[in-house]
Amino acid sequence: MTVFEVWAPDKQVRLRLGDHDHAMEAGVDGWWRADLPAPADAAYGFLLEGREQPLPDPRSPWQPDGVHGLSRLYDHSAFAWTDQAWTGRQLPGSVLYELHVGTFTPEGTFDAAIERLDHLTDLGADLVELLPVNAFNGTRNWGYDGVCWFAPHEAYGGPDGLKRFVDAAHARGLGVVLDVVHNHFGPSGAYAPMFAPYLSSGSNPWGSAVNLDGPGSGHVRRYIIDSVLMWLRDYHVDGLRLDAVHALHDEGAVHLLEEMAVEVETLATELRRPLSLIAESDLNDPKLITPREAGGFGLHAQWDDDVHHALHTLLTGERQGYYGDFGSLDCLRTVLEGAFFHAGTWSSFRGRRHGRPVDRQRTPGHRFVAFLQNHDQIGNRAIGDRLTATLSPGLLKVAATLLLTSPFTPMLFMGEEWAASSPWQYFTSHPEPDLAAAVQNGRRKEFARHGWAEADVPDPQDPATFERSKLDWSELQKPGHAEILELYRQLIRLRRSTPGLTDPWLHRVEVRHGDRHVVIRRGPSVVAANLADTTQTVSVPALPRSVLLATSPGVVVERDRLVLPPESAAVVAVR
Repeated sequence: MTVFEVWAPDKQVRLRLGDHDHAMEAGVDGWWRADLPAPADAAYGFLLEGREQPLPDPRSPWQPDGVHGLSRLYDHSAFAWTDQAWTGRQLPGSVLYELHVGTFTPEGTFDAAIERLDHLTDLGADLVELLPVNAFNGTRNWGYDGVCWFAPHEAYGGPDGLKRFVDAAHARGLGVVLDVVHNHFGPSGAYAPMFAPYLSSGSNPWGSAVNLDGPGSGHVRRYIIDSVLMWLRDYHVDGLRLDAVHALHDEGAVHLLEEMAVEVETLATELRRPLSLIAESDLNDPKLITPREAGGFGLHAQWDDDVHHALHTLLTGERQGYYGDFGSLDCLRTVLEGAFFHAGTWSSFRGRRHGRPVDRQRTPGHRFVAFLQNHDQIGNRAIGDRLTATLSPGLLKVAATLLLTSPFTPMLFMGEEWAASSPWQYFTSHPEPDLAAAVQNGRRKEFARHGWAEADVPDPQDPATFERSKLDWSELQKPGHAEILELYRQLIRLRRSTPGLTDPWLHRVEVRHGDRHVVIRRGPSVVAANLADTTQTVSVPALPRSVLLATSPGVVVERDRLVLPPESAAVVAVR
């Protein structure tokens, strides 16, 4: 017998199983239940009173016919895992690699991505972070329009495809982090709110807010946490990146994130492997990553946009929008030594004070995920252009050196490691004409307000926008690209083998800067970078012993000084 259940308070519900409808029994707290014999992959849906069209299960494990189709039963125990010896991959000391399944390979599937995993191990990555893969409407999407929070997207390969990917990653020593979205449902195919109060009366930039603290919110919170535990337990995923947690409005005594951290820690103890929760937050609040015993939420890490903004503005000269306060070498020093630039300081973009200081002596740098590029910082540019389109090869190498020798957990965006020339643009495939038009017009108007010509903004619905965003793997061996790739490999190897570069303690990072140059002391190592287009001689706060890595030939050691060629960086051992 198979148990079919759905939460639908104040509703009358019937079950459609195959071609037949069946009565369901009302239980406590608005749950409806039916026990019936069913094939292991039976199609089913629920009929609400007054509707003849069955709706998919809000907890559907499989949507092979898309988000508007019937749900399908799925037996998690049937998959033949081979990773029984896998003991996990902890976040401290790791290098993350963010990728989008649909554009990582020409085929855009989990199985095709498996064929490129050896590239990631050769690079030195430790954890692969997948952009959201739960089911969304259409075939092409970044993934943040997901509506089925328990079902992997069918066009990528469905449940078995994701399991094959995780299993193959583990076989190569790679952990897998999954990006998940709990702050809103996508605009098409979100049937869960038709059953029960999954949404509140509030809103956020992406739609109606999820009900975390109103009537019925206990079941909604359980819905989210059960989804979190499912990815970690049933799909053997090693961690989750939690999208825009600042949009999770929760005035309860115990915040959803803290409740989630408690249950994930319990599961990690049961599975005997580390499980990581990484928050994306706009709040600059270290409370997220402060241990629960010290009054925090107990998450393991959070994305640090301030590091990106400091590096991006310094290297590119851009100052528009939220970049306005960034761009100086003093700003770079602040983030390298203290993680946040806005830490209770004035934010001109927000028109108020923002953030809270990090305790540099008690909060390790590995709790902050830092990056030069990511899906947002590329894809939310009008034409999706990468740093490759803006910076010289010399400054690209300087940028990589500053990131990969920082005290933070570094994350690379797919193709960054070989200076990929392909853009990564915003793409959708909404089949509803009105929704498609709204997305097209909204995107163009948004960028017009920032000075971009509407004609320059790619049409998200055009399949060519999606195709342009796919990586060109033939570039790896081409001049220029191969050189950047080799530097990334060397930097990651150096990061692992040099004790000073693995030291996560922020109070031991010492930054000095001068005219277009910066010198960073990391224990027995010094990182020096010349951002100018002329040769510079810089003082080193110790006597150099040897040059461990240089991004350009011609670095000269002169007692306590280094001569750096234009747009170059060096890592030296000191005494």
